[in-house]
Amino acid sequence: MERISKPQSGYRMLLMVLITLVLAIFAFTGKALLLAFPLSLAFFLLLPGFFIVEPNKAMVLLLFGSYKGTVKADGFFWVNPFMTKKKISLRVRNFENKPLKVNDKIGNPVMVGTIVVWQVEDTFKASFDVDDYENFVHLQADAAVRKMAGTYPYDNFEDEHAEVTLRSGVEDVNRSLEDEISDRLQHAGIKVIEARISHLAYSSEIASAMLQRQQATAIVAARRMIVDGAVGMVEMALEDLKIKGIIDFEDEKKAAMVSNLMVVLCSDKNASPVVNVGTLNP
Repeated sequence: MERISKPQSGYRMLLMVLITLVLAIFAFTGKALLLAFPLSLAFFLLLPGFFIVEPNKAMVLLLFGSYKGTVKADGFFWVNPFMTKKKISLRVRNFENKPLKVNDKIGNPVMVGTIVVWQVEDTFKASFDVDDYENFVHLQADAAVRKMAGTYPYDNFEDEHAEVTLRSGVEDVNRSLEDEISDRLQHAGIKVIEARISHLAYSSEIASAMLQRQQATAIVAARRMIVDGAVGMVEMALEDLKIKGIIDFEDEKKAAMVSNLMVVLCSDKNASPVVNVGTLNP
């Protein structure tokens, strides 16, 4: 458990050390060696106790292997000179993971890159619960990405009932990724401020096939829209002709007209008109 330590002011102890040094110099000058040597020894023993803490940094204190606390206030301090001091940064840091090849929920290989913003929250856990907390952050972030990617499909081409996908559910996916990384890093006293996907694509071995599939899906969707529109236009044309009494088609002629209109409206190329100057009967 992290304990906040309040060491003595370094300026007050510095004054005492300087006084000790002055007394030792006068003792040597006055040949009072019995007093000079202890004062000199005290001076050199007190010096290692001084340290400086910069803003948004902390100093972890150990005494003969026992944790004594953490100094988070910035300034000039003095502690027991036999204490071991370890500096640790509390500043916000971020890193961008290179795209990893992972499998989505359906099993498709995809490339996912992430950006993680984090900072040390508990110096005790960061210093003593893991060997190297920075390396721990990177490894656990990779593991979280693999687990998160396996819970969502890349898109809904194969899973039409998927409401959230890696490609479309950005907010939900990022929130899930952040929660997963936070759960893994709490053991090291790390606070995750933000985690989000920075790169998302199919893996190279299936990218070409998936691109063709997306293009085919888009073409089918466009054709369906064209056909629906053409059917509506033909229906409207026949209805208007009937209402206005312009011409009364027999079923055979109506079928021929519908066929011609559908060909014209749904064709990829411009239709070539044929002018009939005779009768409607062949």
